[in-house]
Amino acid sequence: MIPFDYVRAASMDDALQAGAEPGVRFLAGGTNLIDLMKEMVERPRRVVDLGRLGLDQIEPLAEGGLRLGALAANADTAYHPDVERGYPLLASAILAGASPQLRNAATNGGNLNQRTRCLYFYDVATPCNKREPGSGCGAIGGVTRNNAILGTSEACIATHPSDMCVALAALDATVQVVSSGGARSIAFSDYHRLPGDQPEKDNTLQPGEIVTSIDLPAEQFRDNYSYLKLRDRLSYAFALVSVAAALSLKDGRISDARVALGGVAHKPWRRRDAEQTLIGGEATPEAFAAFAKRLLEGAVGHGGNDFKIELAERAIVRALTQAANGTPQSQSHKKIA
Repeated sequence: MIPFDYVRAASMDDALQAGAEPGVRFLAGGTNLIDLMKEMVERPRRVVDLGRLGLDQIEPLAEGGLRLGALAANADTAYHPDVERGYPLLASAILAGASPQLRNAATNGGNLNQRTRCLYFYDVATPCNKREPGSGCGAIGGVTRNNAILGTSEACIATHPSDMCVALAALDATVQVVSSGGARSIAFSDYHRLPGDQPEKDNTLQPGEIVTSIDLPAEQFRDNYSYLKLRDRLSYAFALVSVAAALSLKDGRISDARVALGGVAHKPWRRRDAEQTLIGGEATPEAFAAFAKRLLEGAVGHGGNDFKIELAERAIVRALTQAANGTPQSQSHKKIA
């Protein structure tokens, strides 16, 4: 590691003041930032520890819904009774990620802001536009098994690594942030970015802004949901393809549908126009297969990840079938139903 200043903020005002200058990184659980600092990928001038800010509460919202504190641990979130009961899709997605030890330390806000696990981003001896803008993308023409097939650009084909964020995208969450200029809300669909020609920007946070909470709308999709994660090994591995699927069924027909994909793009991938094609129809494998092709329109492989296109099609159909049948994928017993 390189030398850096360490500040333990005692209040939000302290944190905002300490984080107002360039070269500052905010520390939550540290499960990503510390690794990146050890690998010399992140070289902050100052690290501001947010651990004392009291943002670890999970509580109902007055208007309905649930507020997840940014500093609440992933494990505490997944096992919270209000999340288990009202948002089982989210609980399942969190439990599909990382390991128990990491989920006990990692935070909700940190999960949103974790950086890609692209091999070339982590290897400082290779070019990476996300790590060093303008240096090139080493992944293009390289080892691409874990890279993106949707929303890519000539500058970057990295994927966002989160499982939690895939479920949050499907649930239409809202991210609450604060800065010295005040507070604002960001729709989850607008929080993460596609790479374009600025892949170094993972999200739409402005410099100095701090995530305070993630707000969920009123309870939904408690019965017909599934989080399906396909990976190279059954635990402690990032998704090759993951699917957060949620349905509302009425009189045998679909009245609402949400599907978000992980492991395939720079952000959780969701298309509302594609979801609309399911509304009013029956929950059949044929309908799900047609939807999968629509959701994956424009997907392009990069050699080593060409298989992801067909894998994603099959995973979407499987996850929607699980959701329709009310038999969600188990995260404790990895066998796919």
